[in-house]
Amino acid sequence: MASIDLRDELLCAICLSTFKDPVMLRCGHNFCRVCIGRVLDTQDESGVYSCPECRKRFQERPALMRNINLHNVAERFLITQQEQEEITGICCTYCVDSPVPAVRSCLHCEASLCDKHLRVHSKSPEHVLSDPSTSLEKRKCSVHKKILEYYCTEDAACICVSCCLIGEHRGHRVEMLDETSEKKEKLRNVLQKLITKREKTEERVRSLEERKRKAQEQAAGEAERVTALCTDIRRRVDDLEKKVLSEISRQEKEESLSLSALIHQLEIKKDKLSRKMRHIEELCNMTDPLTVLQEPDTGDLCDPEEKGDDEDTGGHDKQPHDGDDLDVAVISHTLHTLCEVISGIRSGIYMEDPADILLDINTADNNLLISDDLKTATWTQENQKRPETAERFQYNNQVMSRRGFTSGRHYWDVEGSRSRSYIVGMCYPSIDRRGSQSAIGGNNNKSWSLWRYNNNQYLVRHDRKVIWLPDKISSDRVRICLDYEAGQLSFYELCDPIRHLHTFTATFSEPLHAILCVCHGSIKVLGRSRNWKKPS
Repeated sequence: MASIDLRDELLCAICLSTFKDPVMLRCGHNFCRVCIGRVLDTQDESGVYSCPECRKRFQERPALMRNINLHNVAERFLITQQEQEEITGICCTYCVDSPVPAVRSCLHCEASLCDKHLRVHSKSPEHVLSDPSTSLEKRKCSVHKKILEYYCTEDAACICVSCCLIGEHRGHRVEMLDETSEKKEKLRNVLQKLITKREKTEERVRSLEERKRKAQEQAAGEAERVTALCTDIRRRVDDLEKKVLSEISRQEKEESLSLSALIHQLEIKKDKLSRKMRHIEELCNMTDPLTVLQEPDTGDLCDPEEKGDDEDTGGHDKQPHDGDDLDVAVISHTLHTLCEVISGIRSGIYMEDPADILLDINTADNNLLISDDLKTATWTQENQKRPETAERFQYNNQVMSRRGFTSGRHYWDVEGSRSRSYIVGMCYPSIDRRGSQSAIGGNNNKSWSLWRYNNNQYLVRHDRKVIWLPDKISSDRVRICLDYEAGQLSFYELCDPIRHLHTFTATFSEPLHAILCVCHGSIKVLGRSRNWKKPS
């Protein structure tokens, strides 16, 4: 019994187990170093430190002094307790060298026992035996020898009902140990919610990372496209510069040679005139009249000779032209080309490699006049009496282009003149040539069109479907852009800046030809069709 009382003195008041590395506070009470450290850690938040046993307060976190004597005594009485949770139970507390599964637990001794060590405890009525368990509810208070039913949140210790009512934990905030399962269930619910939120967060992170990757790829592609565009522009500008400078240099050399020849002829003429002047002066200064009278005709010294000299110089004895000596036509054309490049950049569409769009008179309705350059279609009331063939439109005053596109990116511009209403677009060559089904964008799926309607509004049509566009007309010029591989046909109004009107999307299966329908006035194809780069 004395050994049991001595064992009680070796129990930590916090963990209720034999001291492990005991330390002492200034008040004299001893605790396991780890146990008191945890208590002081919980007290850090409030800044008020106290002893779990005597409740003595300390202004600062107390220093922990190791109790060497108590440590040595505890080591002699302590038998290593190994709580090994296995299917068969918990190892015996007293079987240090070779732990064996415990068969019962002694609540009085707070020990797990095997069959060998259980015999002594079974003889004493004070020793209450139970099945081995690690549950706190089955352990007893070392002071009041009662089952631990509460947990003191202030001292971070398990206590019994007497500790709450009459012991040192009276008045402290406590929780029921049987509420642990409920708390665990709540914690599991919270954990599940947190897991769900984390999974959603991870999914969101993956989505954002994918968007970031795509944005980086898109930015890299755009940067590459812009670099290529700027490189091409610099190349074209350099070529234009070399061409203009070469032309200026050629004309300067040509003009210099011409002027040098003229100067040489004039120098010869000047020398001849100087000699004549000196001869005349000599005659004027002579005192002998006979010598003057013997001189041949003096008229040869004046006008007749000068006239002959003018003829010898080829009529070049004229004043140079002011600013007209250089042929500026090539220079102006080159600068105009540069302006087109800059205009294309401003509008967001940059094109190169032009190719003509010419109207096919063999497809023109007989109420259309086609210009000699095959660029303009004009409506007329007078029937042109062209032969009726399978190619010719017999309805809607329409005409197709000669050329069809089967690949690449192209554009062509048109301008309406004195035409309140017209239709432009593209079609397959297999479109009908007579009847209502031949109308551009009308009762067929072989054409796409933009209709300038009533001089103030646009609409687009395809396969009987009509879409009214909200924007009012502000320009007489329209651009039609084709990206054959991408299956896109776009319409733009050529105002400043250029304005996108509509884009058709389709899978093209035949060559696409430009097509016009002139309701009144005329439509002119401007410039040339060119490869183009779609606006970003």
